[in-house]
Amino acid sequence: MNNILSKIKNLFLNKNTVTILGVIAGVIGLWFAYTITLDKAVKPQKVPVAAKDLSAGTIITSEDIDYVEINTDALKKASVVTSSALLIGNYVTNNTSIVKGSMFYKNQVVTKDKLIERDLETIPDGYKLYWLAVDNTTTYANSIYPGDKIDLWLKTSYDGKHVYEEFIKNIEVLSVKDSKGQNVFDVTSGRTPAVLVFAVPDEMFAYLSKIGYLSGMQLFPVPINKKNSDKDAKTEITNDELVKLIDSLARSVTTDTNTQTEENNNTNNE
Repeated sequence: MNNILSKIKNLFLNKNTVTILGVIAGVIGLWFAYTITLDKAVKPQKVPVAAKDLSAGTIITSEDIDYVEINTDALKKASVVTSSALLIGNYVTNNTSIVKGSMFYKNQVVTKDKLIERDLETIPDGYKLYWLAVDNTTTYANSIYPGDKIDLWLKTSYDGKHVYEEFIKNIEVLSVKDSKGQNVFDVTSGRTPAVLVFAVPDEMFAYLSKIGYLSGMQLFPVPINKKNSDKDAKTEITNDELVKLIDSLARSVTTDTNTQTEENNNTNNE
């Protein structure tokens, strides 16, 4: 027995034996490493895909998501969203769409604030974005579309008289959105118009804003016959009398507010 143990000991002390065993161990180690790496590369991973066609501005819900198994190595080469938690509640970005069965790429999915920022990126210098509150009736059964030119009419009462006159002419509609900020026409049905979006010069924006906070004033969109509308027609305020009325009422409201504030301050000081 001792003789056998001695032979085994001498065998392991032999340099050639150690070298051979080292090579064998290295080969086995490399084989295991390769096998593990290969297994990870070819092992499929579940990733979310669109359960139906999703248009720009669509909010993504759990019902919009299916799952498929994709080669893990293939995912490394694509900027794909691999978790549904990063999709649900977010939006398909503007100017794109996701076809049924397609994976969600990271540059196609944005949060609501980023979706709005994309709208802001289209505004030229010296302009501001204005959202006009509307409904299905004031948009003529949702028949006002992005790119349409319309007029804005102002309805109000002043000095015992009812006023309903054209105020702004040839204003272009950038988009029509629902109450959640989603584009109404990105789907075939089911969304009710809540706002018309315009980009207007700073001065015009100031008057639209005044109308927004003055009591008893309301703007109405009036479509222009598309065949007769001039695409190059200037967007402009066309009613000087309404401008004077808005200015006078705005100054009156400002003066009244300042007076009330001073009276409140004097009361508090007493």
